[in-house]
Amino acid sequence: MNLPVVPVESTVSDDYRTYLQRLEKSSFSGDIEYSYGSRLAVATDNSVYQKLPQAVIHPKGINDLQIIGELANQHPQVKFSARGGGTGTNGQSLTDGIVVDMSRHMNKVLEINPEEGWVKVQSGVVKDALNDALRPYGFFFSPDLSTSNRATLGGMISTDASGQGSLVYGKTSDHVLGLTSVLANGEILQTQPLSVAEAEQQATRSDTYGRILRQVLNTCCGKREDILAKFPRMNRFLTGYDLEHAFDEEKQLIDVSRLITGSEGSLVFVAEAKLSLTKIPKHTALVNIKYDSFESALRHAPRMIAAQATSVETVDSKVLNLARTDIIWHSISNLIEDVPGKEMLGLNMVEYNSNDLDEIKKRIARLEEELTASAEKGEYGVIGYQLTFDKADINKIYAMRKKSVGLLGNTKGSQKPIAFAEDTGVPPENLADFIMEFRALLDGHGLQYGMFGHVDAGVLHVRPALDLCDVEQEKLMHQISDEVVALVAKYGGLMWGEHGKGFRSEYGPAFFGESLFAELRRIKGAFDPGNKMNPGKICTPIDSDDELVKVSDPKRATLDRTIPVAFKETFKPAMDCNGNGLCFNYDTTSPMCPSSKITRDRRHSPKGRAGLIREWLRLLANQGVDHQALMNGQYKSSWLTRWQNSRADTEDFSHEVLEAMNGCLACKSCSSQCPVKVDVPEFRARFLNVYYQRYLRPLKHHLVANVESLTPLMAKLPRVSNALMNNGVAKSLLEKVAGYVDAPPMSVPTLSEQSAEIMQPFDLAELEQLDAEQRENYVLIVQDPFTSYYDAEVVTDFGRLIKALGKTPVLLPFKPNGKTLHVTGFLEKFARTATDTAAFLNQVAALNMPMVGVDTPLVLCYRDEYKAIGAARGDFVVHTVHEWLASLPESIWQSGDATSEAPVMALFAHCTEKTALPKTEQIWQDLFARVGQKTDIVKVGCCGMAGNYGHEAVNKANSLGIYEMSWQQAVARYQPQQIMASGYSCRSQVNRIDEFKPKHPLQVLLQCLTKRT
Repeated sequence: MNLPVVPVESTVSDDYRTYLQRLEKSSFSGDIEYSYGSRLAVATDNSVYQKLPQAVIHPKGINDLQIIGELANQHPQVKFSARGGGTGTNGQSLTDGIVVDMSRHMNKVLEINPEEGWVKVQSGVVKDALNDALRPYGFFFSPDLSTSNRATLGGMISTDASGQGSLVYGKTSDHVLGLTSVLANGEILQTQPLSVAEAEQQATRSDTYGRILRQVLNTCCGKREDILAKFPRMNRFLTGYDLEHAFDEEKQLIDVSRLITGSEGSLVFVAEAKLSLTKIPKHTALVNIKYDSFESALRHAPRMIAAQATSVETVDSKVLNLARTDIIWHSISNLIEDVPGKEMLGLNMVEYNSNDLDEIKKRIARLEEELTASAEKGEYGVIGYQLTFDKADINKIYAMRKKSVGLLGNTKGSQKPIAFAEDTGVPPENLADFIMEFRALLDGHGLQYGMFGHVDAGVLHVRPALDLCDVEQEKLMHQISDEVVALVAKYGGLMWGEHGKGFRSEYGPAFFGESLFAELRRIKGAFDPGNKMNPGKICTPIDSDDELVKVSDPKRATLDRTIPVAFKETFKPAMDCNGNGLCFNYDTTSPMCPSSKITRDRRHSPKGRAGLIREWLRLLANQGVDHQALMNGQYKSSWLTRWQNSRADTEDFSHEVLEAMNGCLACKSCSSQCPVKVDVPEFRARFLNVYYQRYLRPLKHHLVANVESLTPLMAKLPRVSNALMNNGVAKSLLEKVAGYVDAPPMSVPTLSEQSAEIMQPFDLAELEQLDAEQRENYVLIVQDPFTSYYDAEVVTDFGRLIKALGKTPVLLPFKPNGKTLHVTGFLEKFARTATDTAAFLNQVAALNMPMVGVDTPLVLCYRDEYKAIGAARGDFVVHTVHEWLASLPESIWQSGDATSEAPVMALFAHCTEKTALPKTEQIWQDLFARVGQKTDIVKVGCCGMAGNYGHEAVNKANSLGIYEMSWQQAVARYQPQQIMASGYSCRSQVNRIDEFKPKHPLQVLLQCLTKRT
């Protein structure tokens, strides 16, 4: 097999390498990364474009930014682009120079001043993280955007982000009180509003700030009439450099921060910002209005604005139908119910905010009266509405709206809705007519598309579905871009109503006109005469011959189209990634990608790993590797060759991919949390299967993969096994040789010893003799290696619970599940195991008795991994404990009220379980309610154990760190006897760190039933 070697043209250039080497030797304290994998991780954003940078730099503060700039003075060829969350939809932060990533280290809230209503932050702070910090003070940072759980304040400043509620709350620039920035030459620039007189006095200075102020005065004051005549009066209007608002004519103020805000990193590095805050309104209500068409929703929106709504958001039927297939629908289906006999093809979400509840109720009462009459008369396309005052429910609905970007990427087929002309802005009164003509334009090209956005501000996100791997469709994208530019001009708007210019900067000269565009270039020259800051975006310095970036510049698809279809199909979960970046979710109580949270390394995220796999496939294909031979194992080397390869210092990009894959916990949260279902464990297993055709597997892989063979043998002498594993010499040897730590003890007494008098042994012939009525009273327990051999008490208690509910438990013989084989990439062995176990379970399924497994991740393996390989065909279904319990009739439960003496129990659900089965926590809560037990659902992320991950020495520090992020403080809120954990790995992690083992929910349920009998 030819090695996937990094292309020569992708190596770091000599000029940049010299600069980076000098930076390493300086007092720079941040991180410098120029591995191919690190560069690939930031070569894309949430757009269709791709540019490979020379390196990625992660500064730790203003001093580091100064050093970056000062050293660059001696290297005129070195260029930069600042990056935050990487959520830009038009390639704003992409560069072939150096990416300066603020998000890893510069992410602190520096000062909160509730008395004066402001906050000071570093530019890498995530927007939702800031609001979490402000909430206890009764404030929030009000500009709201769909990517708020990963977008940084620096990124919001760079694009002058807004979002929902901008008619009331304005844009980011309306809240910037002052900025601390660093210029390309390393100078610190402090900007805040100045009187015109003071600005004129400061403009006499001979330094850079004086030069900037002179140009700002000349342009923003001297060209005032031209500016006002050119720019339409629109809430969301973004100029790139805000020439209009940098000069407040009424107050006679000059504010250079207004130019920096919206400059897309082309003027300065924004280091810190002082921002104004908004009081959190005491009362909020949301009216979800349902329509018979999307056009009806658009045309009705102005009436909502006239009804004094805070905001009006809209989504079309395409987005709604995709939401129905996503995990998020389970949380909102009761809030956006279908109207009997009518099809909902549009939705307006109308929000009201106030500190006066009576005021909101009066406004909504008037609206309800109008809506009811409209629905009865069939006016405005209104078919119904729902109202909620519950803030948790309102947040759930907005979570669906925020997920629209990702959901559109989950459409079937090779044509995916993409961003390139998706944030057009027109005056709100023109929006409906504009959108109808926009739709006609897209229909004329035979394209599918989805729409959602801010109808109150005249900004709608339209994403046509194209396959950019098709050269002709890429050309069509360029054609549509040109046609949309003309269309927005017709309706008095512009191409970039919210998401900035980026690679659409080529349209700037035509829009601004020669005279005003020259003013933009003069401002650029005043800040950055060397064109070092994000060159090609917005404009170039007035005396520069450098070109602007263009819509036709290289895209992800430019590279992806060179990957053979067979490779794409085999690694489809990686190819489907559209860069939406939801996996960067900062929230530590979210289960999404714990490895990304703990490392703060973009490579260790679903998006990063998908990008690495795509490049790995491209390099394999370019170097002539045959797909069929690769997947069939025909490239597999002998043991000796693999041993030699493993010892050799080979230049193989596969090693970088392996590093990223080894950091994955295989928790599978991405497979359901990601809106396009990027399943990293699935393509990780396929990669490992290929990688170890050439290289020798580590011993720990063999131990983990064979755990289902080893544990039954060890269980024959569990006390001896435990004594050996607890021996200090054995522990040290296991860690040094196999890299395995903190091995759990085997259950003593064993499951067979505990369950002998509780569960009936499995006898197929005997069970087949039972009639249908008798069989209804039997429950078959499907064993897994972890609870059966390391947590046998849970399985035994499940048998007791089954008996307490009047059923007969039968313990099926242990059959390997194979999940550990899949996790480590032994796919051939996994296929054999799955086929054998599936055959047995299909045979048992003929008994028509419920089969139930105790550990949910193992149960889900039967549903996901078994079906994915196609080797486990059949009708068998293994239920989880809570699924089976929920299926029982109400009559089987003895209803009761919770006693005041009974402590509230706290449910900590396994991350794989609650993401793959989103109703899990609610089902358990309902089950406990049936027996009168109050239960809290505790919001936590991953516990950090994740099967074998937490037992690998190399991962132990990260495993403990992940636990600390959310579990540790959540566990500390309760007494040990109150805590329930549904996952075996979660119970093991709590036991390892907090030195007590939580009960499984089924054990607590058994206790509740036992106390009442």
